[in-house]
Amino acid sequence: MRKFPLYKQHDAMDCGPTCLRMIAAFYGKHFSLERLRQKARLTKEGVSLLGISEAAESLGFRTMGVSISFEQLCEAPLPCIVYWNQEHFLVVYDIKQGKNGTQVYVADPAGGKLKFTKEEFSKSWISTTEEGVPHGIALLLEPSPDFYKYNDDIERRKGFSFLFSYLKPYRSMVTQLILGLAIGSLLMLILPFLSQAVVDIGINTQNLNFVYLVLIAQLVLTLSNATVGFIRGWILLHLGSRINIALISDYLIKLMRMPMGYFDTKMVGDILQRINDHTRIQDYLTNSSLNVLFSFFNIIVLGIVLAFYSLKIFAIFMIGSLLYFLWVWLFMKKRAELDHKNFAQQSANQSAVIQLITGMQEIKLNACEQQKRWAWEGIQARLFRLRIKGLALGQYQDSGAIFINQTKNILITALVAKFVIDGEMTLGMMMAVQYIIGQLNSPVDQIIDFARKTQDARLSLDRLSDLQDQEDETIQDEGRIQEIPSGKNLIVAQLFFAYDATSAGNRVLNDIGIMIPAGKKTAIVGTSGSGKTTLLKLLLGYYPPQKGVIVLGENNLENYSKREWRKRCGVVMQEGFIFSDSIARNIAPAAEIIDKDLLLKAAGMANLTDFIEGLPLGYNTKIGNDGHGLSQGQKQRILIARAIYKDPEFVFLDEATNALDANNEKVIMENLDHFFEGRTSVIVAHRLSTVRNADQIIVLEKGSVIEVGTHDQLSAKKGAYYHLVKNQLEL
Repeated sequence: MRKFPLYKQHDAMDCGPTCLRMIAAFYGKHFSLERLRQKARLTKEGVSLLGISEAAESLGFRTMGVSISFEQLCEAPLPCIVYWNQEHFLVVYDIKQGKNGTQVYVADPAGGKLKFTKEEFSKSWISTTEEGVPHGIALLLEPSPDFYKYNDDIERRKGFSFLFSYLKPYRSMVTQLILGLAIGSLLMLILPFLSQAVVDIGINTQNLNFVYLVLIAQLVLTLSNATVGFIRGWILLHLGSRINIALISDYLIKLMRMPMGYFDTKMVGDILQRINDHTRIQDYLTNSSLNVLFSFFNIIVLGIVLAFYSLKIFAIFMIGSLLYFLWVWLFMKKRAELDHKNFAQQSANQSAVIQLITGMQEIKLNACEQQKRWAWEGIQARLFRLRIKGLALGQYQDSGAIFINQTKNILITALVAKFVIDGEMTLGMMMAVQYIIGQLNSPVDQIIDFARKTQDARLSLDRLSDLQDQEDETIQDEGRIQEIPSGKNLIVAQLFFAYDATSAGNRVLNDIGIMIPAGKKTAIVGTSGSGKTTLLKLLLGYYPPQKGVIVLGENNLENYSKREWRKRCGVVMQEGFIFSDSIARNIAPAAEIIDKDLLLKAAGMANLTDFIEGLPLGYNTKIGNDGHGLSQGQKQRILIARAIYKDPEFVFLDEATNALDANNEKVIMENLDHFFEGRTSVIVAHRLSTVRNADQIIVLEKGSVIEVGTHDQLSAKKGAYYHLVKNQLEL
């Protein structure tokens, strides 16, 4: 059986697509993780077995989801995907009968390749009992002839060339560093000969003046070396800081260019942990990679000098250093596995801490402090166990390395002493050799440390390249229409959409066909969960339709630049965000220079003027998480003012007034009715006062359009709309 390929999941929710990626690679096809995520319809909750099955069949696999016993699994075609601990997917790629019983070989996208006994495997796999026989869930896969018709995805492997590209703008600094490394190494080359001269010439001839002269020369060389080291450190500090800022800035730029749907599949902790990963890359790029050049240079120079003194001593040193390196290398694979697990737990920890801080009000109101604290402590316990494993691994590495290193040094000392006693080496030469060995040990340690940091940087780079290699909205907008037409209708035809993998059976939108007339007010109403907000998000380009089209004027909305389209839209969403900034900057977040007249107009139409003028700093008052506390109604009014300030041609409001009191709502809706004149507006609302004056009302129910008309028309029909607003009519 050929070697089974192993891929690691980048995020906590990636286990399903990663398992499918491994099986496809086993059969000779290499698909990108992003392609498989899209086909499996990955969400923040992960994927279902049905989602993986649909993705596999779309790639040419024949699949069958089964509940089977362990004996049946042994007879099933392998590799297959199994459901593990009711929360995770992994691949079973081989089952063997051995002296110690049945051995199950699995590829875990989170933990690497593992081997279990039948009992260990069954404990985590078995989920039900059928007719007294324990059963577990598995997805059996076999490639059909169609599988081999698909083209492999081209993997854009940047590797470390991506990192070193950040050094190009700083060539002069790098040149100075290399020059400093060369000068420092040459200065160190002179020191062992001076040490030998002190003993062999100064002490043997009893020439104290010569000894003083040599010691002064050593002092000057030491000061020179320290000066060169100080300058090198200063350059590295500046270089490291600049590259670190560039790395994080580029990551944030790429992150902000990603489609909105990308953030539906990412945990906040995963994104934050990736930002933290930059520190490892920056440390590798600026400190480790440049210092290792110094170490290699020193080993070459001082190694030549050591060989000049004695080839035997040189051979012992090189063999000992090689054994030292091999011993550390033995633990690298296990170290990488621990790093993947630690990343996942650190991500969970980041998310938990953010939830504790931002959700403190709800935690206290629901008296669930203990439960939330216990959940956080559970994560800390898992992190502690990982740290213990990491500490143990480090101790095994260091203990063996110290033993090998000290044994090498003792052997060299014994050999040098023998050479001195046998007259093959002078006492001064012995001191020079010992000095060289002492100077060589440090570069060897640095090279070993460099190997560890290289591994850390590679793991971090793999996680970051997961984002860097994805197509963002800037790339998608290339070649798209930049001019958004004015005065054109929005037409939605045969639109289907689902968030999760079971798209056929759990659609949020089902065969939507509507026309939103230009310059008119359209209201969308329906019960909770009927698909109103989702339809609005599709109109704004959050997600591409799975089936059907949205047409603006003569072209599909997908053919227009998303960025330019959103610039023309004034939007208030239910989950609108208030930035930790001034009120003015919250109303005009995209304006470089705020138009004061437009600012005052927007605040007035949102009925904010009295509130803002009552604050000591007025429009400069800081609000948000770090500033002045706002009520939900005040937040909504600022969001409405933000939409008005853009002076958009298209207006989209999603329950924009649901937190307002009756008086504020009445004033604001009267203002908005004037604002809507000549603009294409789409309003999602429950309140009759918000929708009754709409030129068109669309009623959604379970993702389908069931009624369309004006308020009077729909009320007269006494259908779904009438019953929806019946209580408000009676009032």
